[in-house]
Amino acid sequence: MNVDEELARARAVVRDRFAAQKRVLSFREYFELVSAHPARHTRDAARYLHDCFLHYGHTEVERPWGKVRRWRLFDLPWEQKEGTRRSDHLVGQEALQEQVFRTLQGFRREGRSNKLLLLHGPNGSAKSTFAGCLMRGLEAYSETDDGARYRFSWIFPRGRDGKGIGFSTDGDGPAPGESYAHLPEEKIDAKLPSEIREHPLLLLPLAERQSLLDRLYGEAGLDLSPPDALYHGQLGHKNRQILDALLTAYRGDLGRVLGHVQVERWYVSRRYRRGAVTIGPEMAVDARERQITADRSLGSLPASLSAVTLFEAFGELVDAQGGMVEYSDLLKRPLDAWRYLLLAIETGEVMLPMSNMPIDSVLVGSSNDLHLRAFQEHPEYQSFRGRLLPLRVAYLRDHAQERGIYDAQIVPQVRAHVAPHTTYVAALWAILTRLRRARAERYEDGELGRLAADLTPLEKAELYAEGKVPRRFDGDEAKVLQEGVAAIFAEPSGTFDYEGVLGASPREMRGLLLDAASDTREPCLSPASLLERIEAFCERDDYLFLQLETDRGYHDARAFARIVRERWLDLVDDEVRVATGLIDETQYRELFERYVTHVSHALEKEQVINLHTGKHEDPDEDLMQRVEQMLGAKEGPSFRRELMSRIAAWAIDHPDGEVDYEKLFPRYIERLEEAYFREHARQIAAIARDVQALVSDNTDADAGVPPERRPAAEATLAFLTKRRGYTRESARVALGALMRSRYEGR
Repeated sequence: MNVDEELARARAVVRDRFAAQKRVLSFREYFELVSAHPARHTRDAARYLHDCFLHYGHTEVERPWGKVRRWRLFDLPWEQKEGTRRSDHLVGQEALQEQVFRTLQGFRREGRSNKLLLLHGPNGSAKSTFAGCLMRGLEAYSETDDGARYRFSWIFPRGRDGKGIGFSTDGDGPAPGESYAHLPEEKIDAKLPSEIREHPLLLLPLAERQSLLDRLYGEAGLDLSPPDALYHGQLGHKNRQILDALLTAYRGDLGRVLGHVQVERWYVSRRYRRGAVTIGPEMAVDARERQITADRSLGSLPASLSAVTLFEAFGELVDAQGGMVEYSDLLKRPLDAWRYLLLAIETGEVMLPMSNMPIDSVLVGSSNDLHLRAFQEHPEYQSFRGRLLPLRVAYLRDHAQERGIYDAQIVPQVRAHVAPHTTYVAALWAILTRLRRARAERYEDGELGRLAADLTPLEKAELYAEGKVPRRFDGDEAKVLQEGVAAIFAEPSGTFDYEGVLGASPREMRGLLLDAASDTREPCLSPASLLERIEAFCERDDYLFLQLETDRGYHDARAFARIVRERWLDLVDDEVRVATGLIDETQYRELFERYVTHVSHALEKEQVINLHTGKHEDPDEDLMQRVEQMLGAKEGPSFRRELMSRIAAWAIDHPDGEVDYEKLFPRYIERLEEAYFREHARQIAAIARDVQALVSDNTDADAGVPPERRPAAEATLAFLTKRRGYTRESARVALGALMRSRYEGR
């Protein structure tokens, strides 16, 4: 590597980027940008965050309860590499995303942010993750052309005698049309930045500024008024003093005053607390003032300012100006520590000892429900009520989404092999602990309420995750449930009495997964080892959700561990059946379709085309009777007529779609599955035992597999490892649990 060439290349890249990003401008150059893009360069913090949402766009996501809009901002697309995804993005919570976006639209129409967004919900429900994604979105957006933001500083150059210019003669100071904005550093004697990142247009007189904004917005065809902070706002105290002093020195020549203005682009940064600040629950004042002229040589400032005492604001609210401030665990703070927010939100200003500081930030707070409930009982709550917008952040109730958290955040941290279905087991158990039985009286549709209240926890979990209606419901009931998923998911509830307020949080599940992964006695992180930790966890008494009384199967964490184990074994069982090649999962569906075809032709007294020979033949009575025997149908003719009547009714309701036999006849499909399995159960068990022998640590067991059975066992093992992601160790664990539970004695 040629070091000089590499450094020269880096210098060129930084220099070109600096120029392209228009980092430093004179007031006139900045005014040209405003004229070209008035909406972009006249935004307040609320409009800026609103446009950040729009910049990254959204996608339509299909959920069992309907299509929802997901904002890409929360997927952190700017931090993703090809084929990868950030582990700390926000999973789910699309309803919350939409609520916040609509609130920002309201702020945009009203001209300013006039409420504090209070995210409330149980610990670990992603409140901090949500706020963190917003801040990271602002960071990335500020790096784009569309997200450019500017502030100004006052520039005072050195005089001809090497001292401050002093303004003692008419020849001092910038000539009309001249600007000190691009002076080299060695020629600058003093630079006073606007610490609260005030908009450069605030330097213009109010009446002229309003007239200018009206013309710019009218010519651009914008359908909104300029934000209040710019249309009615005024400079902060320090900059007002400097502006007045310079106007006096230049006898009211605003052009020469603006020659001292350097407009500089700034970027949001969480690390450097610039436009994105998190304030913890400790008791503190969030904005203060300090004198700045006492720390400077009086000769560094012009004579017109030497007698002026200048103060600058500092603190968390100052750092957050132009962006967003998050009050983490806001309600843990003593009320006196944030009482000032009541007036600040209402007026848009914070009172400081020497001045009032304008606030231009989106205010977001977080709290758990316990503290919010206590705050609502406080005598002063009614005073705050109109300035707070509570937004519920519940635990996820979709185990597919919950699994995405563990796959992204935990699996990459585990060095050992993670067996298939491990994160599924974790997610399903966590979701089951969060669900509650539906209350039928809360539904306008009484039939839907009755059916929803009849759902078991597992059925409800699968309804939320997959839109899967239990097979035990008949066609009409299944239809009501299928169409009512959204109503069940959004069942009306109180502020603190809602589904998802209690249960195992992702934090608890993270601890259980990592604990199971750290066990050196286990060959891998498997569902079996995780379930052992879950069962031990259920014996604790320091979690409220473990203390709840059971309600028709709900709130029974110990029983959920058994239910989840059975679901895991169902999945392993299905994989083994398919892996052996004895049962094709499509066979029984195809058989049922053939049965329906033959029945329909038999009732119409028509012949059926033999797909193998192409000839017309009579319907196969043996086939129909065999299927009816498998289905347990005793009255063949009447059963067939009823079957075809239901299919005809389906066709009327779905004129453009094919018949979905699994939805229309779930019980019949399930019986065919069971019948197929009964026919091949012994063969499946034999192959599974041979696979166990192959993966066993006992070499004698491996050698004990007869040569004639070895190919089938090896093919089954190859399917599990290559197609389903098992290793020999995880296959041994899964098969051992399956054989002990379901194939003993076969």
